[in-house]
Amino acid sequence: MRTTVRQAWRATVHLVLAAVLSFATIIFITVLIITVIATLAVVGAAMLPETVLVIRRIAGAKRRMVADWTGQEIPEAYLPIKGRLRERLRTAVRDPGTFTDLRWMIAHYFYGFLGALALPLWPVGLVVDGVWQGLLGREAVVLPLISRLADLDARWSTALLKPSPKARLAERVEELTETRAGAVAAHGAELRRIERDLHDGTQARLVSLSMRIGLAKRAYDRDPEAARKLLDDAQDQAEAALTELRHVVRGIHPPILTDRGLAGAVRALAASSGLDVTVGVDGGLEDRSEGAPEGGARPPAAVEAAAYFVVAESLTNAVKHSGAERASVELARLPAGLRVVVRDDGRGGADEGGGSGLLGMQRRVAALDGTLMVTSPVGGPTVIEVELPCVW
Repeated sequence: MRTTVRQAWRATVHLVLAAVLSFATIIFITVLIITVIATLAVVGAAMLPETVLVIRRIAGAKRRMVADWTGQEIPEAYLPIKGRLRERLRTAVRDPGTFTDLRWMIAHYFYGFLGALALPLWPVGLVVDGVWQGLLGREAVVLPLISRLADLDARWSTALLKPSPKARLAERVEELTETRAGAVAAHGAELRRIERDLHDGTQARLVSLSMRIGLAKRAYDRDPEAARKLLDDAQDQAEAALTELRHVVRGIHPPILTDRGLAGAVRALAASSGLDVTVGVDGGLEDRSEGAPEGGARPPAAVEAAAYFVVAESLTNAVKHSGAERASVELARLPAGLRVVVRDDGRGGADEGGGSGLLGMQRRVAALDGTLMVTSPVGGPTVIEVELPCVW
């Protein structure tokens, strides 16, 4: 009986909140009518986007109520309302989620009003039902009824508030548009970095190398010793230029990835990072490091490169900014993707929007439809977790 009564009280609270929300809906529909009239008159066009945002909040409150009762979330699919007034108006009117919320609000207006009329009877029903159970030992009648009403409210709310396929498609198109813009921006930044490295580093050294060879040719007949010294300097310049050129090439696609695979390349990063780094590799990943067991699968090249750069940037940030002494890298094969987790024992406080390093990682991961999560409380530790979808 105790469990039944507790469940009934939860159902009662759920229905009471539904009734309260229905009263709010009645008031809001009046505001909505005024907004529509003002919008048609062009005078209050600016009210429409704000009204749609309020509708989203009301529908969101109902989604949370249903989730509390059923334990299952109702997903949302909205287009972001932003930009100038014309863009905001266009989004508010064309977003399929707007019509989904309006449909629910109109149905809730009538259903919730009927529920509100029955609200005073619910506490009386609980008392009567409790007396029958206590004195006569009969089964509950009102309590299951209240639970069924709450279930009914949750079912129709779920059916009406669930995003339509069109809304999900519109949200996905918007998401892919933003992802594409981020990928293009990241690609442009990468090209500018490569151009800067070639211009300021390799090209400058090659120009200096050419000048020294020219001076050595002119000095060869009259001063062989000076020519030899100039040629020695030219050789040093050539070696330095080759080193910088290898660095640029590694920034495009590290050759070590091709030679040793992701696991081997990450182990090389860990060894040269200056931190005490432990690397854990799932047995399902290919590892071409010396002494590693044979076998395992290998992710696609784009996924492999993105994971490598995430680890490289994370370890670089740990050295430069966090004051960490130890770190760990975990690579794990998922049924439909790859997971990379980098932890360090630094001071924490990493801000996803505060630097180009994390932003670059986000764009690179988003370009592959992956997810990146940063957890970095003040005082540490910092944990960067990335999941990249791929087909093995």
